[in-house]
Amino acid sequence: MKKIYLNPADMPKKWYNILSELPDMAPPISPATGKPVTPEEMTAIFPEPLLEQEMSPQAWFDIPEKVLEILSIWRPSPLIRAERLEQALGTPCKIYYKYEGVSPAGSHKTNTAVPQAYFNKICGINRLATETGAGQWGSALSFAAQIFEMQLRVYMVKVSYFQKPYRKSFMNLFGAEVIPSPSEMTNAGREALKKDPNSNGSLGLAISEAVEEAASRKDTNYALGSVLNHVLLHQTIIGLEAQKQMEIGGDYPDMIFASCGGGSNFGGIAAPFVKDKMDGKKVECIAVEPLSCPTLTKGKFAFDYGDVAKLTPILKMYTLGHDFMPPAIHAGGLRYHGDSPIVSNLMDKGLVGARSVGQLDIFKYGTLFAKTEGIIPAPESAHAIAATALEALKCKETGEKKSLLFCLSGHGFFDMASYDQYLEGKLEDYEYPEAAIEESLKNLPKVDM
Repeated sequence: MKKIYLNPADMPKKWYNILSELPDMAPPISPATGKPVTPEEMTAIFPEPLLEQEMSPQAWFDIPEKVLEILSIWRPSPLIRAERLEQALGTPCKIYYKYEGVSPAGSHKTNTAVPQAYFNKICGINRLATETGAGQWGSALSFAAQIFEMQLRVYMVKVSYFQKPYRKSFMNLFGAEVIPSPSEMTNAGREALKKDPNSNGSLGLAISEAVEEAASRKDTNYALGSVLNHVLLHQTIIGLEAQKQMEIGGDYPDMIFASCGGGSNFGGIAAPFVKDKMDGKKVECIAVEPLSCPTLTKGKFAFDYGDVAKLTPILKMYTLGHDFMPPAIHAGGLRYHGDSPIVSNLMDKGLVGARSVGQLDIFKYGTLFAKTEGIIPAPESAHAIAATALEALKCKETGEKKSLLFCLSGHGFFDMASYDQYLEGKLEDYEYPEAAIEESLKNLPKVDM
């Protein structure tokens, strides 16, 4: 079966909370008190329903009717057998992909942007501040904010702001204000520019700017596109749909791949299958990250700040150090020093794995995918394609006939400048030096837990 669609009536009506299976998860620590964060501290920037989802151990959360109504504009998303890619690779493997680029913003990010805007709106908040790396999250939230008639300011990592001008245009079209980060609008931004006037910025720094603004204005809350528990919760609709679709297709994945920056894309498709693994099924879930930002493959599982300015709670996660400044690779959405506490906990337990891939392989296999399957993938999403293709080629050598599933988290129609540079031979691989990582890790906060 080439494409597997679900009937709209079969779209999941609940989100799955894998936090219910992780009773030993370390709590977030307040940077002000050094103690576990209280709900009262978090209500300065988040509405109560999202805080409940963030902290609750219950296994399932109902998806509100209004949210389901908006999600149904593009969901359920298709599961597609990549037969032409299989043929091009000459692999005995079956390759499937869950395509999230069908959303209005062109990526999986809209799955959490809509509920986050909704829960803020019903709690009386009409203005949001956020950050974005490659622009996919900012695009998704600008769409959701427009749906709920909310104002939005987006701090966009400066290198991506200039690499991907049409992402800015997209956000502006939906009414969002877009500021290159670091900026002169916040203390965090001014401090960064004082240290380096030519700073490319980072997700950690853009988060600092957005959190600072939200915390300083009573009319504004903060929205985050990855990392936090409630964001992964909303994204599990991907994996829940994929489970049903694989069953309809009469198959089950041996391995699942998804790109991983903050963890929402990977966690979204992987979490329901990780529960299967806990229940005895044989499946490997692999998070794929850049060689230049190797959080899971070379980072340390430790408490660290989620941002550069140390405004966010301290989280136990795999990290390269909060002041890690990643190079200006073209997968801007993966340039984050840390990772989701849930994904990190699963990684530490050995329930999921991680691989890193170089920029040249990302564009090589992203280009092959476009030529065989007809969809130009976002550079972030092409990490999953590259890892899947490399596994499929490995199976070609061994003769193993695996079923491989990856999440194609978004299209790359706004990323053509990056593809131009690849086709012109202007890109090169960059593996972040071990010494630089060790230096950055020296500044981790001391937490008595």
